[in-house]
Amino acid sequence: MLGVVTLNSTVGEREWLRQEARRIALLLQMARDEAIVRDRPISLELDEYRYRFLIRQSSGWELMKNDPVWREREFAHVPLSLTLTPATSTQMPITILFGREPVNQPFVLTLSLSGQSASVSADGLGNFEVK
Repeated sequence: MLGVVTLNSTVGEREWLRQEARRIALLLQMARDEAIVRDRPISLELDEYRYRFLIRQSSGWELMKNDPVWREREFAHVPLSLTLTPATSTQMPITILFGREPVNQPFVLTLSLSGQSASVSADGLGNFEVK
């Protein structure tokens, strides 16, 4: 019985990671496009517990909180292990920045939990793929 519970928990976490990676990939696509349209840099900050979007204003970085699409979200399963390749920093939060230009640096964002993982791969040209 314990094996069945453990297997169901692992499948649930794996599917949750894939769903979360898909959500983040879609939001990253929208953030990239939004940065170009608004002609302002937009960044995604992630840590082990949550993620949020910020936009660069003349006074500095501001949290994008007045829109349900860009609201801060907490991960349902925490703490989550996050890695960004190539790494921009060894400290949390992880930051992914989109500028006014349509070409960005390619990256892979990996979400891991209990030995399971899912990745968002960006080619730098606006294509995001979940693996």
